[in-house]
Amino acid sequence: MKLGEALALRADVARRVEQLRARVAGNARYQEGETPAEDAVELLAQAVEACDELESLIRRINRTNASTPLGGGTITDALAHRDALRLRHGLLTAAADAATGRNQHGVARQLRSELLYVSALPVARLRADADRLARDIREVDVAIQQANWQVDLLD
Repeated sequence: MKLGEALALRADVARRVEQLRARVAGNARYQEGETPAEDAVELLAQAVEACDELESLIRRINRTNASTPLGGGTITDALAHRDALRLRHGLLTAAADAATGRNQHGVARQLRSELLYVSALPVARLRADADRLARDIREVDVAIQQANWQVDLLD
């Protein structure tokens, strides 16, 4: 199995665990004299089994990511780099939005005699830096995705 297939399977199993959790909760109690729609004991057993499957997949995926070279490091390193780039991108975008007054309701100037708000940050530079980070994120993400479909999942 390729790493990409395992990642898709992990997402499916995680969704199944969440669905089973909701079904267990919905059938854990019922009114005396009525029959629950589903057997909560059986659902719980299925959920536990799915959790075990998910743990196994996560272990194998992590082991594969940590031992597969990508660029100057491993896939794990690339994932950490991509996460840090996304964090920086969000930070710069939020800073630029705040400096321009975006998302601040009711602060528009009504009269010419009112005080103006002045930006404390260089918005154009922040936006340009955010655009460069977005490009870098896409490039790292493409490299990760390529590796995911080329690398076999480790045991």
